[in-house]
Amino acid sequence: MDYSLQIISDYMPLFLKGTWVTVQLSFLAILFGTILGLFIGLGKMVKNPFIHLPCMWYISFFRGTPLLVQILLIHSALMPLFMKPPNVFISSVLALSLNAAAYIAEIFRAGIQSIDKGQMEAARSLGMNHVQAMKHVILPQASRRMIPPLGNEFIVLIKDSSLVSIIATPELMYYARAMMGQYYRPWEPYMTAALMYLILTLGMAFILSRIERKFVY
Repeated sequence: MDYSLQIISDYMPLFLKGTWVTVQLSFLAILFGTILGLFIGLGKMVKNPFIHLPCMWYISFFRGTPLLVQILLIHSALMPLFMKPPNVFISSVLALSLNAAAYIAEIFRAGIQSIDKGQMEAARSLGMNHVQAMKHVILPQASRRMIPPLGNEFIVLIKDSSLVSIIATPELMYYARAMMGQYYRPWEPYMTAALMYLILTLGMAFILSRIERKFVY
């Protein structure tokens, strides 16, 4: 196998540029996905069917269909309704956020429901309403249990961001494919991309492990 470091060196500025876009995509998707996931998770636990059913259908759709299909639908069918031509970065953030929200919603729901019901009853007996009890009693306890699965979801999200290269978002995998198309050499672009994704995920895992040690143990 003839492995050329020279063409990697030539393409490295583009790889770094793509990595920065990947970091931005992942950060925004984590932020928006977490916020949306919290509301959807809470909505799924509401007994009102007009709130519960849409949240349940949302989770079922985004967990039951491929992310690649969701990206193409959002960019090619949904975004043209709001902007022409659709912005690939916005389409990518939206698709990743909506997909992540479905999984994060289930993490929030499971974490909240894992807290003993007596905690809510005790908070209500102290004069708190439901929102106050959730804010001051239930969520602080549930958040400690949710940190590990949320961390796993964030790491998966970083890796899944590679799929947005299909709509020509100039992230890391986009430039790996461009390098492959220029040189017709698979090892250099894809191994370089794999290494850079590994660095990103290991960095995220390190940060999450520090958070987990501080708040869980």
